Amino acid sequence: MSKTSRTSITIPSTAKKGSIIEIRAIAQHDMESGFRYTESGKLIPRDIIHIFTCSYNNVEIFKADFFSGIGANPLIIFTTIATETGTLEFKWVGDDGYEAINQARITVS
Repeated sequence: MSKTSRTSITIPSTAKKGSIIEIRAIAQHDMESGFRYTESGKLIPRDIIHIFTCSYNNVEIFKADFFSGIGANPLIIFTTIATETGTLEFKWVGDDGYEAINQARITVS
């Protein structure tokens, strides 16, 4: 099992129906590309987050695939339209069984 990480989400708590909202999501994860070696010459295994998804009331609205070039602690910024009050669920999946999930609520008027 990969190391645990801390996630953070920033979204507005309220929005007008039809307005564009900005969403920021970050996972603290050191990432290891799989291309580096230890001082003794042993290859350090790859350990990256490779999929991030965001669902709004159980409908996927954003997905990103990451590869070995992704940096540590990836910050993802995207927008969506506030359609209804509900829950946004954020999920990060990576190597070695890594998975992190976070949720945030938004009230739409």
